[in-house]
Amino acid sequence: MRIREAAEAYARHLADVRRLSPATVRAYRGDLAGLVTSCGDLDLVDVDLEVLRDWLWRSVQAGDARSTIARRTAAVRGFFAWATETELLPEDPSLRLIAPKRGRTLPKVATADLLASVLERLASAAASGDPVALRDHAILELLYGSAVRVSELCGLDVDDLDAERRTARVLGKGSKERVVPFGLPALHALESYLVRGRPALAARGRGADGDPGLFLGVRGSRIAPRAVYTLVSRELGPELGGAVGPHALRHSAATHLLDGGADLRAVQEILGHASLGTTQIYTHVSSERLAASYRLAHPRA
Repeated sequence: MRIREAAEAYARHLADVRRLSPATVRAYRGDLAGLVTSCGDLDLVDVDLEVLRDWLWRSVQAGDARSTIARRTAAVRGFFAWATETELLPEDPSLRLIAPKRGRTLPKVATADLLASVLERLASAAASGDPVALRDHAILELLYGSAVRVSELCGLDVDDLDAERRTARVLGKGSKERVVPFGLPALHALESYLVRGRPALAARGRGADGDPGLFLGVRGSRIAPRAVYTLVSRELGPELGGAVGPHALRHSAATHLLDGGADLRAVQEILGHASLGTTQIYTHVSSERLAASYRLAHPRA
């Protein structure tokens, strides 16, 4: 079997067996594409450690970031582990492939005061009754108030909200469902949007039943992640010194929870992380903020 054919079979395995999202499968395809191109028409069994090291060296010579090379290497290892398990290969040639260590990059975090200012500005705009302004305010309140991913937010239906308990049922990575809490400000913004904003947006849509999505675009269909990225970048980008996406609100919420004394495992559950180690990056963020405060405030810092 050619390596190109094997890579496509692996992508089908990720989608059909592991049930990864289409976006994640596309990311794996992208990470494997360089190796497939480098190998040309090689049979899978002819790909050895030397071929893999040559591919890795080309990535280094091209100036690719260490984090990018490390991610691609992890994807390649996963591919060859699968090929070995399915007996397409007698042994795994990637076991001794060593990628450069990732440099730790801490996520951008907005201060609570900054977010309060941004949300107040959005609330003022929403007070006009404009349906898009009402929606935008509710989106940012929920992103920050629940720390959900943008894909989870866009996937929410109206029926996924429980206003009485102030929770939302979201579908996360790997089709895993979880319930996340949100606060009173998010509830009030959502209620205003559902009463005055969403019906006006839904009226612009087509079809008798309409779209069940909680957040709708200007044409009345479920809002797309790109529109949420644009919204967040417009509202937070100038404040945080560059282009930022919805994950900035997720990072900020997690950091503020830990700063406020939340248990790390509770934050892990809210974020939907499979591993506690993934959540622990936010303890580093909090430590950085603590150190910065110490340096500014302590007379002998």
